[in-house]
Amino acid sequence: MHLSTILAVPLLAGAVSAAVGGPGSQVEQQTRAAAAAAAPVIVPGNYIVEFADGHDTDEFYRTIAANASRKMDLNFKLFRGASIQFHAANETSASDATEQLAALPAVKRMWPVRQYHIPEHTRHWAGDDTSLEKEGNSETARRAAEDTFSTHVMTQVDQLRAKGITGKGVRVAVVDTGVDFLHPALGGCFGPGCLVSFGYDLVGDAYTGSNKPVASNNPPMDCNGHGTHVSGILAAQAGSNTFGVTGAAPGVELGMFRVFGCAGNVNDDVLIAAFNRAYEAGADVITSSVGGSSGWPDEAWAVATARIVANGVPCTLSAGNEGSNGQFYASAAADGEGVVSVASVDNTLAPTLFTKASYVVQDAAKVNTSFGFTAGSPANWSGVSLPLWAATFDTNSQTDLCDPLPASTKNLTGNIVLVRRGTCLFTIKAQNALARGAQYVIVYNNAPGTLQVDVSAVPGIKGMAMVTPEQGAAWIAALARNETVLVSMTDPTTAPKVLSNLNNTLTGGFVSSYSSWGPTFDVDVKPQFSAPGGQILSTYPRAQGSYAVLSGTSMACPLVAGVYALLIEARPDLRSNPAALAALLSSTAQPNLYNDGTSRKSVGRLAPVSQQGGGLVQVYDAAYATTLLSESSLSFNDSDHHVAVRNFTITNHGRTSVVYTLSHVGAATAYTFLAGSDITPAQFPLTLEVVDAIASLNYTTSDNNSGSDGTTITIPAGQRRVVQVSAEPPAGLDATRLPVYSGYVAINGSDGSSLSLPYLGVVGSLRSLTVLDPVQTYLSKVSLSRANASVTTPPSTARVAPNTLFVLPLRLPPGQQNLTETQQVAVVTANRTTSLVQANLNLVMGSAFIRADLVPIKLCPAPPTTTSSSSSAATSTAAATPSIQDILGYKTFGSIQNFPVYYMSRDTFNATWDGGMADGTYAPPGLYKIVFHALHIFGDPAQPSDYDIVETDPFRIRYLDLPSVLSPSTSKKMLRRQRISECP
Repeated sequence: MHLSTILAVPLLAGAVSAAVGGPGSQVEQQTRAAAAAAAPVIVPGNYIVEFADGHDTDEFYRTIAANASRKMDLNFKLFRGASIQFHAANETSASDATEQLAALPAVKRMWPVRQYHIPEHTRHWAGDDTSLEKEGNSETARRAAEDTFSTHVMTQVDQLRAKGITGKGVRVAVVDTGVDFLHPALGGCFGPGCLVSFGYDLVGDAYTGSNKPVASNNPPMDCNGHGTHVSGILAAQAGSNTFGVTGAAPGVELGMFRVFGCAGNVNDDVLIAAFNRAYEAGADVITSSVGGSSGWPDEAWAVATARIVANGVPCTLSAGNEGSNGQFYASAAADGEGVVSVASVDNTLAPTLFTKASYVVQDAAKVNTSFGFTAGSPANWSGVSLPLWAATFDTNSQTDLCDPLPASTKNLTGNIVLVRRGTCLFTIKAQNALARGAQYVIVYNNAPGTLQVDVSAVPGIKGMAMVTPEQGAAWIAALARNETVLVSMTDPTTAPKVLSNLNNTLTGGFVSSYSSWGPTFDVDVKPQFSAPGGQILSTYPRAQGSYAVLSGTSMACPLVAGVYALLIEARPDLRSNPAALAALLSSTAQPNLYNDGTSRKSVGRLAPVSQQGGGLVQVYDAAYATTLLSESSLSFNDSDHHVAVRNFTITNHGRTSVVYTLSHVGAATAYTFLAGSDITPAQFPLTLEVVDAIASLNYTTSDNNSGSDGTTITIPAGQRRVVQVSAEPPAGLDATRLPVYSGYVAINGSDGSSLSLPYLGVVGSLRSLTVLDPVQTYLSKVSLSRANASVTTPPSTARVAPNTLFVLPLRLPPGQQNLTETQQVAVVTANRTTSLVQANLNLVMGSAFIRADLVPIKLCPAPPTTTSSSSSAATSTAAATPSIQDILGYKTFGSIQNFPVYYMSRDTFNATWDGGMADGTYAPPGLYKIVFHALHIFGDPAQPSDYDIVETDPFRIRYLDLPSVLSPSTSKKMLRRQRISECP
């Protein structure tokens, strides 16, 4: 299909995720809050160090022994380094001293360790195929045998499979939660000769991200579910199940590198190790659906992944599930240079496993009619036969049962309450039904298919279930006619099941509303392209049901990895050429129209490249394309750094000369901000605005032909030509709102070939944007015991008043901790009564460099050292005092520990402080303020004007005094006095 005619083609419609409510809904707001909560966090005291070539690492470890220890070796061909942990013995740790560490000659580069959350997704249902009724099973078996799996039809996988191309001989490594390799559809074994033939468990079951990973010699079994689902999308074996589940590339050798325990998160030192292990195990493709907001290709994991790509192994990573956060929310390590970021589109079918039940409409016919439901939690439906009751007959209601029912409402104990899914939590609907006596609730969906709804947090509700929008509408119509609908439910654990592949006429084929938007803060094009990720049926651990339908970019990513395997088998000459493979898939992908995320409403333009990349992958077209482009995308950057001309090469690998016509199809322009005065990007779809404004492109070819749409270039067989492209941004846009314009260079050949090259650019100045919110950047107080909790535990963020006193914990310098066991217990116990200073920063855009410098206002006299028998254990206030420095115009003691930080995404960021400085000293007691400097995008670190600067309110610090802690007779009194005393 020629891209120049795409707007005349009746495409698939809609873009509402089944997991998200309408615009402005409580669900939408909670989705945004969840996205912020899912942002990666920096792990205090943990650093990844890359070693410089030719330096003795043993000497490095001897040098740091007093302050830190080795946590994990990262000794690989492409990344030689380690992760280290600063000491934290008996809760009396020394300061990080990161400045001295970074200055060591063996250190090439350092990054703080980041922790990534376990991949998030929506689970629609899970179940096995043992109780399926026989009717319809022949159809699913036929679908598997002929590979008419809907996601494969959407991506042309079925066409390659029909030619016998299955990914045979290609080794694909998955980095995930593990895999249930004993699953019949996944081969049933592990090791040579098995489908899952290689891999490694890097962490063990008990790993949470907050403890030390313990590698296991056991195969990488999955106790979460995510990795098993991903593996099935990639390589499930057809004919092993009556659901008809088959992977995109069932002929591959599958590897699994497990990086998650049974619960918790993962640190990026483990991810770097996993990717490098996969590379050294001979993987031809590495894929992972792990990630978190970033936007910077310079983070450690992104750097390590980009090196693997540069050395010939494609890496595919999910774009992220934070579409509600709007533009400039690219995910790590998908934002790495050359790394493929995969967006999600919704499946054209909604595979739904229904439990069969029946109902009777008490009209003249009284026909017993069967229907299907998806059981929620709780699911005590056995023997329940009750009439339906609904609060409203409006099947478009967004607020059904979101408010308490009137006092005049009848007692609903004898009814099943029927309610439409909408803008409030399911638990709220359940509570409002329960308040009028209802014990059973059936929700009818507002999107294709169903979900498993959990309202077990509402005591008194005995049964929760969901049915399709169509079933709900039929019941509501009967109730509106004043007819009684008697529903006879069944036990979902024993009743027959039926798999229905419902036509997804609302959302199928369009970008999923949860799919994260790019570009990066460097204005690199992300995502690269998209694949089906919404409502995907695949394998699941046998203990959790064996099969499940999940939604997320996590599901789109492994499908693309399978596509890569098929493409490598079809074009073995490109096996170790990731750039060429990405360009092939991007240029042959199918862009689609923009959808507002709530309906079929469209501006009549293609969806922005920052949302869909090149479009939906079409692997058959890629496998047999004879025209290759040198680039997968073009970026013209922002107005300050506008690239006047971008080049790309067209190579004709065909047997005859081809005349190529160059034209342009513009995409919708998306405003980053709702208003020019905003500092926080607009949410999608709530406030993100798109407009019908397109750029103008001009072309100059290497045969000296210039022009715009309709420019031609003739390329003989086996030759290539360079095309220069210049872009003039759309006129009339509000640059203060930072519009991102985009579109596609269409290349249509006289041989019938049709390719497209996505591009984007930004009107306005990224450098001028506010990155640090001055109002939401402040100090709070957190107890030491709270601070020592898992980094996944949300800290307290209550703003403290000016001049607040922080009594900081006692810190014993290294070598001076010769206390008795009783004294050590006394110190630990006393420290738990203290508080730490917590810095709360709200980054509304990304910043590559953030300082936090301590500015003294008034210092307190140093307390006298003790002359007791424990005099060797001096107090922390007797440690070396930092010196005054002139930093960016401030007289300061320098950086507090855990700062500076680099390459931060646009999220909230919290860091606790115990008085330690980055140079290894401790700040003396006194009155201070902290000055935060956040570097603007494209800013110059040496220019103060290129920072957002926020000064905190003044605050006071003191430390626990060692003699008072160790003196039983005076301990309580002195501790009480220290809490309220200030400097004279």
